[in-house]
Amino acid sequence: MIRFTRLLTLLAVFALIVAACSSDSEDTTTTAAAGGEETTTTAAATGETTTTAAMSEDPILFAASLPLTGDFAIPGSKHKDGYQFCVDEINARGGILGRSVELLVEDNRSDPEVTVSQVQRQIEVEGADALLGTFSSLLTFPASTVANQAGMMYPIPSGAALRIWERGFDNIFYFQQNAAELIGFSPVSMIEYYTGTGVIDPPISTVAIVHADDFFANAIVTGLVGGEVAIPDSDVVVTVDGYLGPTGIEVVYQEQWPVPFTDWLTLANSVKNSGADMVAVAVTSPDEAISLMNAFATVQYNPKLVWLSQGAQSEFQETLGDVANGATIHAAWHPLADWEGVLGGEVYTNTDFIDGFTASFGRAPDEDEAIPFALCQGVEQAILGVGSTDNVAMSAWMHARTPDDPVKTILGEWVWDERGLPVDRSMIMVQWQDGELKFVYPVGEFPGTVDLVYPKPEF
Repeated sequence: MIRFTRLLTLLAVFALIVAACSSDSEDTTTTAAAGGEETTTTAAATGETTTTAAMSEDPILFAASLPLTGDFAIPGSKHKDGYQFCVDEINARGGILGRSVELLVEDNRSDPEVTVSQVQRQIEVEGADALLGTFSSLLTFPASTVANQAGMMYPIPSGAALRIWERGFDNIFYFQQNAAELIGFSPVSMIEYYTGTGVIDPPISTVAIVHADDFFANAIVTGLVGGEVAIPDSDVVVTVDGYLGPTGIEVVYQEQWPVPFTDWLTLANSVKNSGADMVAVAVTSPDEAISLMNAFATVQYNPKLVWLSQGAQSEFQETLGDVANGATIHAAWHPLADWEGVLGGEVYTNTDFIDGFTASFGRAPDEDEAIPFALCQGVEQAILGVGSTDNVAMSAWMHARTPDDPVKTILGEWVWDERGLPVDRSMIMVQWQDGELKFVYPVGEFPGTVDLVYPKPEF
Protein backbone atom coordinates (compact mmCIF):
# COMPACT_ATOMS: atom_id res chain seq x y z
CA MET A 1 0.00 0.00 0.00
CA ILE A 2 2.91 2.34 0.69
CA ARG A 3 4.18 1.88 -2.84
CA PHE A 4 0.68 2.28 -4.31
CA THR A 5 0.04 5.47 -2.32
CA ARG A 6 3.37 6.79 -3.45
CA LEU A 7 2.43 6.05 -7.05
CA LEU A 8 -0.89 7.86 -6.83
CA THR A 9 0.87 10.88 -5.36
CA LEU A 10 3.31 10.73 -8.23
CA LEU A 11 0.53 10.73 -10.80
CA ALA A 12 -0.98 13.83 -9.25
CA VAL A 13 2.13 15.86 -9.95
CA PHE A 14 2.86 14.70 -13.51
CA ALA A 15 1.96 18.07 -14.96
CA LEU A 16 4.64 19.73 -12.83
CA ILE A 17 7.46 17.50 -13.98
CA VAL A 18 9.81 19.09 -16.50
CA ALA A 19 12.72 17.73 -18.39
CA ALA A 20 15.23 19.42 -16.10
CA CYS A 21 14.21 17.22 -13.19
CA SER A 22 15.73 14.21 -14.91
CA SER A 23 19.30 15.50 -14.85
CA ASP A 24 20.19 13.35 -11.81
CA SER A 25 23.83 12.49 -12.24
CA GLU A 26 23.16 8.90 -11.14
CA ASP A 27 20.99 8.17 -14.19
CA THR A 28 22.80 5.88 -16.60
CA THR A 29 22.35 6.19 -20.33
CA THR A 30 23.63 3.19 -22.27
CA THR A 31 23.54 1.43 -25.53
CA ALA A 32 24.35 -2.26 -25.39
CA ALA A 33 26.48 -3.96 -27.97
CA ALA A 34 25.69 -7.49 -29.03
CA GLY A 35 26.99 -9.65 -26.21
CA GLY A 36 25.76 -7.24 -23.56
CA GLU A 37 28.68 -4.79 -23.35
CA GLU A 38 27.49 -1.35 -22.22
CA THR A 39 28.77 1.93 -23.59
CA THR A 40 27.85 5.50 -22.71
CA THR A 41 27.00 6.60 -26.22
CA THR A 42 23.80 6.56 -28.22
CA ALA A 43 25.35 5.78 -31.58
CA ALA A 44 23.57 3.51 -34.04
CA ALA A 45 23.50 -0.16 -33.07
CA THR A 46 26.92 -1.76 -32.85
CA GLY A 47 28.23 -4.05 -35.52
CA GLU A 48 27.41 -1.66 -38.35
CA THR A 49 27.81 -3.09 -41.81
CA THR A 50 28.32 -1.27 -45.08
CA THR A 51 24.55 -1.58 -45.49
CA THR A 52 23.99 0.38 -42.28
CA ALA A 53 26.59 2.97 -43.22
CA ALA A 54 24.82 3.55 -46.50
CA MET A 55 21.54 4.34 -44.80
CA SER A 56 20.27 7.82 -44.08
CA GLU A 57 22.24 9.88 -41.56
CA ASP A 58 18.94 10.70 -39.85
CA PRO A 59 18.37 7.62 -37.70
CA ILE A 60 15.18 6.48 -36.03
CA LEU A 61 15.52 6.66 -32.25
CA PHE A 62 14.00 3.92 -30.09
CA ALA A 63 14.06 4.78 -26.37
CA ALA A 64 13.43 2.74 -23.24
CA SER A 65 13.58 3.38 -19.50
CA LEU A 66 14.47 0.03 -17.92
CA PRO A 67 15.34 -1.24 -14.41
CA LEU A 68 18.96 -2.23 -14.91
CA THR A 69 19.57 -2.01 -11.16
CA GLY A 70 17.32 -2.33 -8.12
CA ASP A 71 14.51 -4.82 -7.45
CA PHE A 72 13.86 -5.64 -11.11
CA ALA A 73 17.46 -5.70 -12.35
CA ILE A 74 17.51 -9.28 -13.66
CA PRO A 75 14.50 -9.07 -16.00
CA GLY A 76 15.20 -5.40 -16.76
CA SER A 77 18.72 -6.15 -17.99
CA LYS A 78 17.43 -9.02 -20.08
CA HIS A 79 14.79 -6.75 -21.61
CA LYS A 80 17.60 -4.42 -22.65
CA ASP A 81 19.40 -7.28 -24.41
CA GLY A 82 16.21 -8.28 -26.21
CA TYR A 83 15.69 -4.74 -27.47
CA GLN A 84 19.33 -4.40 -28.50
CA PHE A 85 19.36 -7.65 -30.45
CA CYS A 86 16.21 -6.62 -32.30
CA VAL A 87 17.73 -3.27 -33.25
CA ASP A 88 20.89 -5.05 -34.41
CA GLU A 89 18.83 -7.40 -36.56
CA ILE A 90 16.81 -4.53 -38.04
CA ASN A 91 19.95 -2.62 -38.97
CA ALA A 92 21.50 -5.74 -40.49
CA ARG A 93 18.50 -5.85 -42.79
CA GLY A 94 18.78 -2.23 -43.93
CA GLY A 95 17.02 -0.40 -41.12
CA ILE A 96 13.48 0.94 -41.35
CA LEU A 97 12.31 3.08 -44.26
CA GLY A 98 15.93 3.41 -45.34
CA ARG A 99 17.01 4.77 -41.95
CA SER A 100 19.20 3.10 -39.34
CA VAL A 101 17.83 2.60 -35.83
CA GLU A 102 19.47 3.82 -32.63
CA LEU A 103 18.59 2.46 -29.20
CA LEU A 104 18.67 4.66 -26.10
CA VAL A 105 18.36 2.76 -22.82
CA GLU A 106 18.36 4.46 -19.42
CA ASP A 107 18.52 2.82 -16.00
CA ASN A 108 15.50 3.84 -13.93
CA ARG A 109 16.84 1.93 -10.89
CA SER A 110 13.42 0.23 -10.45
CA ASP A 111 12.05 3.59 -9.28
CA PRO A 112 8.72 5.00 -10.59
CA GLU A 113 9.81 8.63 -10.17
CA VAL A 114 13.00 8.09 -12.14
CA THR A 115 11.00 6.24 -14.78
CA VAL A 116 8.65 9.19 -15.20
CA SER A 117 11.54 11.64 -15.55
CA GLN A 118 13.33 9.51 -18.09
CA VAL A 119 10.32 8.83 -20.30
CA GLN A 120 9.42 12.51 -20.33
CA ARG A 121 12.99 13.48 -21.22
CA GLN A 122 13.16 10.83 -23.93
CA ILE A 123 10.09 12.37 -25.53
CA GLU A 124 10.75 16.08 -25.02
CA VAL A 125 14.55 16.34 -25.07
CA GLU A 126 15.90 13.28 -26.87
CA GLY A 127 13.13 13.39 -29.48
CA ALA A 128 12.45 9.65 -29.41
CA ASP A 129 10.64 8.44 -32.52
CA ALA A 130 9.30 5.37 -30.72
CA LEU A 131 9.12 4.29 -27.08
CA LEU A 132 9.78 0.72 -25.95
CA GLY A 133 8.06 -0.28 -22.73
CA THR A 134 9.58 -0.93 -19.33
CA PHE A 135 9.37 -3.89 -16.95
CA SER A 136 6.79 -4.37 -14.15
CA SER A 137 3.32 -2.98 -13.58
CA LEU A 138 4.71 -0.66 -10.92
CA LEU A 139 6.85 1.20 -13.46
CA THR A 140 4.56 0.73 -16.46
CA PHE A 141 1.58 2.47 -14.85
CA PRO A 142 3.24 5.93 -14.61
CA ALA A 143 5.36 5.49 -17.75
CA SER A 144 2.30 4.74 -19.88
CA THR A 145 0.55 7.79 -18.44
CA VAL A 146 3.40 10.06 -19.56
CA ALA A 147 3.35 8.49 -23.02
CA ASN A 148 -0.41 8.87 -23.29
CA GLN A 149 -0.25 12.55 -22.38
CA ALA A 150 2.37 13.06 -25.10
CA GLY A 151 0.42 11.14 -27.76
CA MET A 152 3.15 8.50 -28.02
CA MET A 153 2.43 4.83 -28.65
CA TYR A 154 3.58 2.77 -25.66
CA PRO A 155 3.91 -0.97 -26.36
CA ILE A 156 4.29 -2.88 -23.09
CA PRO A 157 6.40 -6.01 -22.60
CA SER A 158 5.75 -6.68 -18.90
CA GLY A 159 2.94 -4.69 -17.28
CA ALA A 160 -0.03 -6.96 -16.75
CA ALA A 161 -2.20 -5.43 -14.00
CA LEU A 162 -5.70 -4.51 -15.16
CA ARG A 163 -5.23 -1.10 -13.51
CA ILE A 164 -3.04 -0.27 -16.49
CA TRP A 165 -5.52 -1.48 -19.08
CA GLU A 166 -8.86 -0.17 -17.84
CA ARG A 167 -8.07 3.57 -18.10
CA GLY A 168 -9.36 4.08 -21.63
CA PHE A 169 -5.90 4.70 -23.15
CA ASP A 170 -5.72 4.07 -26.90
CA ASN A 171 -1.91 4.12 -27.13
CA ILE A 172 -0.95 0.99 -25.15
CA PHE A 173 -0.53 -2.57 -26.45
CA TYR A 174 0.43 -5.65 -24.45
CA PHE A 175 2.98 -8.14 -25.79
CA GLN A 176 2.16 -10.92 -23.37
CA GLN A 177 -0.87 -13.14 -23.60
CA ASN A 178 -3.05 -12.00 -20.70
CA ALA A 179 -3.61 -9.36 -18.08
CA ALA A 180 -2.42 -10.44 -14.63
CA GLU A 181 -5.93 -11.05 -13.31
CA LEU A 182 -6.45 -13.54 -16.15
CA ILE A 183 -3.18 -15.46 -15.78
CA GLY A 184 -4.69 -17.89 -13.28
CA PHE A 185 -6.66 -19.45 -16.12
CA SER A 186 -3.52 -21.19 -17.41
CA PRO A 187 -2.30 -23.02 -14.27
CA VAL A 188 -5.88 -23.95 -13.31
CA SER A 189 -6.48 -25.33 -16.81
CA MET A 190 -3.21 -27.28 -16.56
CA ILE A 191 -4.29 -28.78 -13.21
CA GLU A 192 -7.70 -29.75 -14.62
CA TYR A 193 -6.11 -31.32 -17.69
CA TYR A 194 -3.59 -33.44 -15.76
CA THR A 195 -6.20 -34.41 -13.20
CA GLY A 196 -8.35 -35.66 -16.05
CA THR A 197 -5.48 -37.73 -17.49
CA GLY A 198 -4.65 -39.25 -14.10
CA VAL A 199 -1.22 -37.65 -13.73
CA ILE A 200 -2.52 -35.67 -10.74
CA ASP A 201 -4.10 -38.35 -8.54
CA PRO A 202 -5.67 -37.87 -6.10
CA PRO A 203 -6.91 -34.41 -7.10
CA ILE A 204 -5.39 -31.36 -5.42
CA SER A 205 -7.68 -30.29 -2.58
CA THR A 206 -5.84 -27.45 -0.80
CA VAL A 207 -3.66 -24.51 -1.77
CA ALA A 208 -1.56 -21.92 0.05
CA ILE A 209 -1.29 -18.56 -1.69
CA VAL A 210 1.59 -16.20 -0.88
CA HIS A 211 2.46 -13.05 -2.76
CA ALA A 212 4.31 -9.74 -2.83
CA ASP A 213 2.46 -6.50 -2.13
CA ASP A 214 2.78 -5.31 -5.72
CA PHE A 215 0.47 -4.36 -8.60
CA PHE A 216 1.32 -7.50 -10.57
CA ALA A 217 1.36 -10.03 -7.73
CA ASN A 218 -1.81 -8.67 -6.11
CA ALA A 219 -3.55 -8.81 -9.49
CA ILE A 220 -2.65 -12.48 -10.02
CA VAL A 221 -4.08 -13.38 -6.62
CA THR A 222 -7.28 -11.44 -7.31
CA GLY A 223 -7.63 -13.50 -10.46
CA LEU A 224 -7.30 -16.71 -8.45
CA VAL A 225 -9.59 -15.97 -5.50
CA GLY A 226 -11.83 -13.26 -6.96
CA GLY A 227 -12.43 -9.67 -5.93
CA GLU A 228 -12.79 -6.15 -7.20
CA VAL A 229 -10.19 -4.07 -9.01
CA ALA A 230 -10.56 -0.31 -8.57
CA ILE A 231 -9.05 1.66 -11.44
CA PRO A 232 -7.16 4.74 -10.14
CA ASP A 233 -8.38 8.18 -11.14
CA SER A 234 -11.74 6.81 -12.30
CA ASP A 235 -15.02 5.39 -11.05
CA VAL A 236 -14.38 2.09 -12.82
CA VAL A 237 -14.45 -1.08 -10.71
CA VAL A 238 -13.80 -4.42 -12.40
CA THR A 239 -15.22 -7.54 -10.72
CA VAL A 240 -13.16 -10.73 -11.06
CA ASP A 241 -14.87 -14.05 -10.25
CA GLY A 242 -11.75 -16.08 -9.39
CA TYR A 243 -10.51 -19.18 -11.21
CA LEU A 244 -10.07 -21.37 -8.12
CA GLY A 245 -13.73 -21.22 -7.09
CA PRO A 246 -15.14 -23.73 -9.61
CA THR A 247 -12.28 -26.21 -8.98
CA GLY A 248 -13.21 -26.91 -5.37
CA ILE A 249 -9.60 -26.36 -4.27
CA GLU A 250 -9.70 -24.80 -0.80
CA VAL A 251 -7.43 -21.88 0.11
CA VAL A 252 -6.07 -22.93 3.53
CA TYR A 253 -3.47 -20.18 3.88
CA GLN A 254 -2.98 -16.78 2.28
CA GLU A 255 -0.29 -14.23 3.09
CA GLN A 256 1.01 -11.06 1.52
CA TRP A 257 4.55 -9.89 2.19
CA PRO A 258 5.73 -6.26 2.03
CA VAL A 259 8.30 -5.16 -0.53
CA PRO A 260 11.19 -5.28 0.25
CA PHE A 261 11.07 -8.45 2.37
CA THR A 262 13.66 -10.62 4.13
CA ASP A 263 11.88 -12.90 6.62
CA TRP A 264 11.56 -15.82 4.19
CA LEU A 265 12.10 -18.59 6.75
CA THR A 266 9.16 -17.48 8.89
CA LEU A 267 6.95 -17.32 5.80
CA ALA A 268 8.14 -20.74 4.63
CA ASN A 269 7.36 -22.29 8.02
CA SER A 270 3.88 -20.77 7.99
CA VAL A 271 3.19 -22.21 4.55
CA LYS A 272 4.55 -25.60 5.65
CA ASN A 273 2.29 -25.63 8.70
CA SER A 274 -0.74 -25.14 6.45
CA GLY A 275 -0.19 -28.61 5.00
CA ALA A 276 -1.35 -27.42 1.58
CA ASP A 277 -1.07 -29.78 -1.40
CA MET A 278 -0.13 -26.87 -3.64
CA VAL A 279 1.52 -23.49 -3.24
CA ALA A 280 0.79 -20.57 -5.58
CA VAL A 281 3.51 -17.93 -5.40
CA ALA A 282 2.93 -14.54 -7.02
CA VAL A 283 6.20 -12.61 -7.16
CA THR A 284 7.50 -9.65 -9.12
CA SER A 285 11.08 -10.80 -9.65
CA PRO A 286 13.11 -14.03 -9.91
CA ASP A 287 15.00 -12.98 -6.76
CA GLU A 288 11.84 -13.30 -4.66
CA ALA A 289 11.04 -16.69 -6.15
CA ILE A 290 14.58 -17.91 -5.46
CA SER A 291 14.51 -16.64 -1.87
CA LEU A 292 11.22 -18.37 -1.07
CA MET A 293 12.19 -21.66 -2.72
CA ASN A 294 15.46 -21.66 -0.78
CA ALA A 295 13.48 -21.08 2.40
CA PHE A 296 11.19 -24.02 1.57
CA ALA A 297 14.28 -26.20 1.23
CA THR A 298 15.67 -24.98 4.54
CA VAL A 299 12.49 -25.86 6.43
CA GLN A 300 12.15 -29.14 4.46
CA TYR A 301 8.84 -28.30 2.83
CA ASN A 302 8.17 -29.82 -0.56
CA PRO A 303 4.53 -29.40 -1.66
CA LYS A 304 3.13 -31.65 -4.37
CA LEU A 305 2.82 -28.72 -6.79
CA VAL A 306 4.46 -25.29 -6.83
CA TRP A 307 3.34 -22.65 -9.30
CA LEU A 308 5.31 -19.41 -9.48
CA SER A 309 4.78 -16.25 -11.52
CA GLN A 310 8.56 -15.92 -12.02
CA GLY A 311 11.23 -18.58 -12.39
CA ALA A 312 11.56 -19.36 -16.09
CA GLN A 313 14.94 -17.58 -16.13
CA SER A 314 18.12 -19.66 -16.24
CA GLU A 315 19.30 -17.94 -13.05
CA PHE A 316 16.44 -19.60 -11.16
CA GLN A 317 17.62 -23.12 -11.89
CA GLU A 318 21.31 -22.30 -11.69
CA THR A 319 20.91 -20.83 -8.20
CA LEU A 320 18.50 -23.42 -6.80
CA GLY A 321 19.75 -26.61 -8.41
CA ASP A 322 17.63 -29.61 -7.37
CA VAL A 323 15.28 -27.36 -5.37
CA ALA A 324 14.00 -25.98 -8.68
CA ASN A 325 13.13 -29.46 -9.94
CA GLY A 326 9.38 -29.77 -10.46
CA ALA A 327 8.61 -26.05 -10.09
CA THR A 328 5.99 -24.88 -12.61
CA ILE A 329 5.83 -21.36 -14.03
CA HIS A 330 3.52 -19.62 -16.46
CA ALA A 331 5.43 -18.20 -19.40
CA ALA A 332 4.91 -16.15 -22.52
CA TRP A 333 7.59 -17.97 -24.51
CA HIS A 334 9.35 -21.29 -24.87
CA PRO A 335 12.01 -22.45 -27.36
CA LEU A 336 9.75 -25.22 -28.66
CA ALA A 337 6.91 -22.83 -29.48
CA ASP A 338 8.25 -22.04 -32.94
CA TRP A 339 5.99 -19.19 -33.92
CA GLU A 340 6.65 -17.50 -37.24
CA GLY A 341 7.15 -13.75 -37.11
CA VAL A 342 8.27 -11.06 -39.54
CA LEU A 343 11.34 -8.81 -39.47
CA GLY A 344 12.53 -6.58 -42.28
CA GLY A 345 9.58 -7.75 -44.35
CA GLU A 346 10.81 -11.36 -44.24
CA VAL A 347 9.88 -14.45 -42.25
CA TYR A 348 11.69 -14.52 -38.92
CA THR A 349 10.89 -17.49 -36.67
CA ASN A 350 11.44 -18.19 -33.00
CA THR A 351 14.22 -20.57 -34.07
CA ASP A 352 15.88 -17.75 -36.00
CA PHE A 353 15.73 -15.62 -32.86
CA ILE A 354 17.22 -18.33 -30.65
CA ASP A 355 20.05 -19.10 -33.07
CA GLY A 356 20.89 -15.44 -33.72
CA PHE A 357 20.72 -14.35 -30.10
CA THR A 358 22.87 -17.26 -28.97
CA ALA A 359 25.49 -16.47 -31.59
CA SER A 360 25.53 -12.77 -30.65
CA PHE A 361 25.49 -13.05 -26.86
CA GLY A 362 27.17 -16.40 -26.27
CA ARG A 363 24.19 -17.74 -24.34
CA ALA A 364 20.69 -18.92 -25.08
CA PRO A 365 17.84 -16.44 -24.59
CA ASP A 366 14.92 -16.79 -22.20
CA GLU A 367 11.50 -15.16 -22.19
CA ASP A 368 12.72 -11.87 -20.70
CA GLU A 369 14.71 -11.36 -23.90
CA ALA A 370 12.13 -12.90 -26.25
CA ILE A 371 9.23 -10.70 -25.09
CA PRO A 372 10.97 -7.35 -25.77
CA PHE A 373 12.31 -8.69 -29.06
CA ALA A 374 8.73 -9.50 -30.13
CA LEU A 375 7.58 -6.04 -29.03
CA CYS A 376 10.33 -4.44 -31.12
CA GLN A 377 9.15 -6.53 -34.09
CA GLY A 378 5.70 -5.06 -33.58
CA VAL A 379 7.02 -1.50 -33.50
CA GLU A 380 8.94 -2.07 -36.74
CA GLN A 381 5.81 -3.44 -38.41
CA ALA A 382 3.77 -0.45 -37.23
CA ILE A 383 6.29 2.03 -38.64
CA LEU A 384 6.38 0.18 -41.95
CA GLY A 385 2.60 -0.11 -41.97
CA VAL A 386 2.19 3.65 -41.51
CA GLY A 387 5.19 4.64 -43.57
CA SER A 388 6.44 7.00 -40.88
CA THR A 389 7.00 7.37 -37.15
CA ASP A 390 3.73 9.24 -36.61
CA ASN A 391 2.80 7.74 -33.24
CA VAL A 392 -0.91 8.52 -33.45
CA ALA A 393 -1.07 6.77 -36.80
CA MET A 394 1.00 3.88 -35.44
CA SER A 395 -1.46 3.35 -32.56
CA ALA A 396 -4.38 3.42 -35.00
CA TRP A 397 -2.60 0.89 -37.22
CA MET A 398 -2.07 -1.46 -34.26
CA HIS A 399 -5.75 -1.23 -33.30
CA ALA A 400 -6.72 -2.02 -36.89
CA ARG A 401 -5.04 -5.45 -36.85
CA THR A 402 -7.32 -8.43 -37.47
CA PRO A 403 -6.87 -12.22 -37.26
CA ASP A 404 -6.33 -12.17 -41.02
CA ASP A 405 -3.80 -9.34 -40.79
CA PRO A 406 -2.08 -9.50 -37.38
CA VAL A 407 1.26 -8.34 -36.06
CA LYS A 408 3.51 -11.39 -36.47
CA THR A 409 6.26 -12.06 -33.95
CA ILE A 410 8.34 -14.82 -32.38
CA LEU A 411 5.67 -14.91 -29.62
CA GLY A 412 2.88 -15.52 -32.08
CA GLU A 413 0.29 -13.35 -33.80
CA TRP A 414 -1.20 -10.30 -32.10
CA VAL A 415 -4.58 -8.65 -32.34
CA TRP A 416 -5.71 -6.35 -29.52
CA ASP A 417 -9.03 -5.29 -28.07
CA GLU A 418 -9.94 -1.65 -27.44
CA ARG A 419 -7.95 -1.70 -24.18
CA GLY A 420 -4.78 -2.92 -25.84
CA LEU A 421 -5.02 -6.46 -24.42
CA PRO A 422 -4.46 -9.44 -26.72
CA VAL A 423 -7.45 -11.33 -28.10
CA ASP A 424 -7.65 -15.14 -27.75
CA ARG A 425 -4.21 -15.76 -26.27
CA SER A 426 -3.26 -17.89 -23.25
CA MET A 427 -0.03 -18.42 -21.35
CA ILE A 428 2.31 -21.38 -21.72
CA MET A 429 2.96 -23.58 -18.67
CA VAL A 430 6.53 -24.76 -18.18
CA GLN A 431 8.25 -26.91 -15.57
CA TRP A 432 11.85 -27.40 -14.49
CA GLN A 433 12.66 -31.07 -15.02
CA ASP A 434 16.20 -32.29 -14.24
CA GLY A 435 17.76 -28.92 -15.04
CA GLU A 436 15.77 -28.26 -18.21
CA LEU A 437 12.75 -26.02 -18.68
CA LYS A 438 10.12 -28.28 -20.24
CA PHE A 439 6.93 -27.30 -22.05
CA VAL A 440 4.03 -29.06 -20.24
CA TYR A 441 0.84 -27.20 -21.26
CA PRO A 442 -1.10 -26.67 -23.49
CA VAL A 443 -0.66 -30.15 -24.91
CA GLY A 444 -0.56 -30.75 -28.66
CA GLU A 445 -0.20 -27.16 -29.86
CA PHE A 446 3.52 -27.57 -30.66
CA PRO A 447 5.81 -30.61 -30.93
CA GLY A 448 7.88 -31.41 -27.86
CA THR A 449 5.32 -31.10 -25.05
CA VAL A 450 6.07 -33.48 -22.16
CA ASP A 451 3.94 -34.65 -19.25
CA LEU A 452 3.88 -32.73 -16.01
CA VAL A 453 6.03 -34.30 -13.29
CA TYR A 454 3.77 -34.78 -10.26
CA PRO A 455 4.22 -34.77 -7.36
CA LYS A 456 7.19 -32.41 -7.16
CA PRO A 457 10.37 -34.52 -6.77
CA GLU A 458 12.18 -34.53 -3.44
CA PHE A 459 15.27 -32.31 -3.24
